[in-house]
Amino acid sequence: MRGYFGIGSERISKAMNLGAVLRTAHAFNASFVFTIGAHHRAKDVIQSDTSAADAHVPRYDFEDVNALLLPKGCVMVGVELDDRAVDLPTFRHPLQAAYILGPEKGNLSPEASAKCAYLIKIPTKFCVNLSVAAAIVMYDRTISLGGYPPRARPTHGAPAFDAWVAK
Repeated sequence: MRGYFGIGSERISKAMNLGAVLRTAHAFNASFVFTIGAHHRAKDVIQSDTSAADAHVPRYDFEDVNALLLPKGCVMVGVELDDRAVDLPTFRHPLQAAYILGPEKGNLSPEASAKCAYLIKIPTKFCVNLSVAAAIVMYDRTISLGGYPPRARPTHGAPAFDAWVAK
């Protein structure tokens, strides 16, 4: 895959969510994971990170948005259900990006939103779990920038298509 990315959350409060984000980031080959203002309980992810991601993916914990440091050229992308946000399926991922999600029961702070070059949203009826949203964004980035060929459309005569149509 071209470029690099990191993924993080502002004010995350649940260790299980942070562990799931770490594990998924490790699986999708993220360059780094970060938190901003994480609750102290969320930082205790030993039991919820079953891939030992901390040994493979650097994690940075920042006290607040103003302390956040990103690599030179890295663009911040906010993930938020917001009318101003671009639908994820139409978004062109920057080659160097840091994706930031809001807390489990809330939105990105105005300070975090202001640091974002882009806001994107997952086209769902309502918010999904924070770690699920992170996984969807990482999957979309992988599909978009991973060099995969376009998907083939099913045609009549293909066993899977014919079985589906018959139902």
